[in-house]
Amino acid sequence: MTQTEQIPAEAIIHNACILDGDRATFTEETADAWIAIADGTVAERGRGDGWKDRVASGRGEVIDAAGGYVAPAFVDIHCHGAGGASAEGGAEAIDAILDVHRAHGTGRLAMSFVSDTIEGLCRSLRAGAGLVHDRAMVMGLHAEGPFLSPDFRGAHAPEVLAPPTSEAVEAILEAADGTLAQITIAPELPGALDAIARFSAAGVRVAVGHTAADFELTAQAFDAGASILTHAFNAMPGIHHRAPGPVLAAAEAENVTVELINDGVHVVAPVARMLNELVPGRLALITDAMAATGLHDGSYHLGSLPVEVKDSVARLVTADGTQGAIAGSTLTMDAAVQRAVAEVGLSPFEAVRAASSVPLHAVGGAADADSLLAVGMPADLLILDQDMSIRGSRIGG
Repeated sequence: MTQTEQIPAEAIIHNACILDGDRATFTEETADAWIAIADGTVAERGRGDGWKDRVASGRGEVIDAAGGYVAPAFVDIHCHGAGGASAEGGAEAIDAILDVHRAHGTGRLAMSFVSDTIEGLCRSLRAGAGLVHDRAMVMGLHAEGPFLSPDFRGAHAPEVLAPPTSEAVEAILEAADGTLAQITIAPELPGALDAIARFSAAGVRVAVGHTAADFELTAQAFDAGASILTHAFNAMPGIHHRAPGPVLAAAEAENVTVELINDGVHVVAPVARMLNELVPGRLALITDAMAATGLHDGSYHLGSLPVEVKDSVARLVTADGTQGAIAGSTLTMDAAVQRAVAEVGLSPFEAVRAASSVPLHAVGGAADADSLLAVGMPADLLILDQDMSIRGSRIGG
């Protein structure tokens, strides 16, 4: 196979370590495993020479993984755009976004909308709801706002930020029509704890983010039903020895998944290492990717706000023309995984889990998210070289 070649619907991949399953039952990373695909689903798995029996029966192209890895396709639960397009742009824009992220190993993602008026957000959600039904790669929608702190708004337009009134909450739920996978809320806003409980009761995963909340209030939000921390350390108070803040509240709430933008810019490697130690098995790698992802440096927009990308780092353009707050990222999931192993110190198994089963489980995307390549499951998978770069892929048929 050449690099990033499409894996056929009938194939036998051998000489690999399969990075899938429960940590407690995972066999150490030796490349003696094989996996067979038939009609685009996982037909059989094993270790040793059992794959040769399938070869003798003539079933499937034989692919030597050359001592590398087989991994589930990545899952990104926080993605705003790519290829010059943003989630708010409709069907054509969504297809451009999916093309870029699919090429970097993402098999499923939640399309994220930046803050807007309630009316504007509801229009985007109605349009997005149809795309969830039409495109298998779009697993759901994510409203990152407008229920955010003005003081920690990051790259969200201040004029559209609002408290989560009951009327706004019901309008959002109606517009999304069951496709809202996640919503980010600052718990200090008036009515926020009630809104968290209402969204949670409706099956929406609530994330705490873009918030000024302290440790105690963040813990109350998790008690009310919130179960995700939006891009840890970014757009929230940090850790202080007398004010531990949202990150340590998430660390102490064992049901909470913690997002990390692992580009070395939003969170530097030593802090990412500390975070992984604080929340073992609960780290979810995300991209927070915006329109410039997959393209070059230059001028773009995130929502209504102008953004300048320089050296692949996106920042708001301020009124005086200087660069302001970080405005999303140009990260892709394969780069996040590679950096997790090379810079942060996760094992290949831990990095792939943080990029697949952990985020999928966080938004309720699988009843048993620990084994995404079990027999009978769709064969959405990647072949990774030992440096975690993608050598081959099969995503969505």
